[in-house]
Amino acid sequence: MACSLRFERHLWRNGVSLVAGIDEAGRGPLAGPVIAAAAILPAKFSLAGVNDSKQLTETVREQLFDSLIAPGTLLCYSVGMAEPAEIDRLNILQATYLAMRRAVAALPVQPEHLLIDGLPVPVFLRPQTAVVDGDGKSLSIAVASIIAKVTRDRIMRDWHTEFPRYDFYHNKGYGTPAHLESLQIHGPCSIHRRSFEPVAQTYFPFH
Repeated sequence: MACSLRFERHLWRNGVSLVAGIDEAGRGPLAGPVIAAAAILPAKFSLAGVNDSKQLTETVREQLFDSLIAPGTLLCYSVGMAEPAEIDRLNILQATYLAMRRAVAALPVQPEHLLIDGLPVPVFLRPQTAVVDGDGKSLSIAVASIIAKVTRDRIMRDWHTEFPRYDFYHNKGYGTPAHLESLQIHGPCSIHRRSFEPVAQTYFPFH
């Protein structure tokens, strides 16, 4: 099933005009925030190359991101974040829900219906449709996936300047062999997720 507006058009035909795609980035890394994005597309949305962000190269994602946030491309979009401390306090699933709620709340125009990648999100009271592998099926979700991924990647590249020993610029906080080795040598920094097992095993003070 190719990425298209089929889910959105079904809702539009049934009188639901404001449909937001929701996706997240950063559930798996050992460091940094989890980011969610929400995007409402216009009925005449058209931008070649939009797809599940995981299927795109970093260069293509960055190019699409810049095109997506240009004035007039989307009806509106927003991002929400849950910080590492919130992930540790709530657990990653609840922190992801929190980031999604923040993203939707930040939309300048509130949606009537949500298209969500994966499983239903119980914290939302408004109507929603959960689409398994939705970032490869719904253009609204794919757009949200690109915005969330690029936003998070840029945050992690910024953190690299403060904590260069972990090479966040390249690994974005994921548990690469080099990142795990740095954790064993230096211990965690302030943006590591202490509740994640590879980090919890390193008993060094923050620095």
